[in-house]
Amino acid sequence: MENGEVYGATTEAHPGPGRGARSGLAAYFTLSRLSGFRRFKVLELVLSLLAFICEEVVSQCTLCGGLYFFEFVSCSAFLLSLLILIVYCTPVYDRVDPAKVKSSDFYITLGTGLVFFVASVIFALTHDNTITEIAAIVFGMLASLAYVADFSFMLREKCKEPQPRKGEAAVRREYLTEPLNA
Repeated sequence: MENGEVYGATTEAHPGPGRGARSGLAAYFTLSRLSGFRRFKVLELVLSLLAFICEEVVSQCTLCGGLYFFEFVSCSAFLLSLLILIVYCTPVYDRVDPAKVKSSDFYITLGTGLVFFVASVIFALTHDNTITEIAAIVFGMLASLAYVADFSFMLREKCKEPQPRKGEAAVRREYLTEPLNA
């Protein structure tokens, strides 16, 4: 047993592809697709999380409807931002149609930004002037501005894309509906 039959070396000279410095979950996570305006996704995630945390610290309220609505919206915004960020930063993006991911991101960002703004305004009208409520409102407003800015960048990018002309779309449809053996 002293000659090494039982115990192997503790380090490997050439670790396999699944081992090494970037192994486990880190090997599947990349920020390369978050170039340009997509960095707003991280800002949206952080601001919505901060708004949710500040709202959760509120211990009492007199008009709680605005607080509860803000709680639901801020938590939903955080989870939707996390979902979109996971899709962009993992191999999931390669397995789905990028056009569908961008379209989903476009509408989710628009809807979340508008609803987050409405929830922040309602909460601002019904809060009890505590510091945590004011911080939650500020983070909520900043998050809604980040969502709207992200949406405006996506809208500008979408307008720059060339749109197919009417005749090209009809030709494509005819091509797709023809039988393969004709």
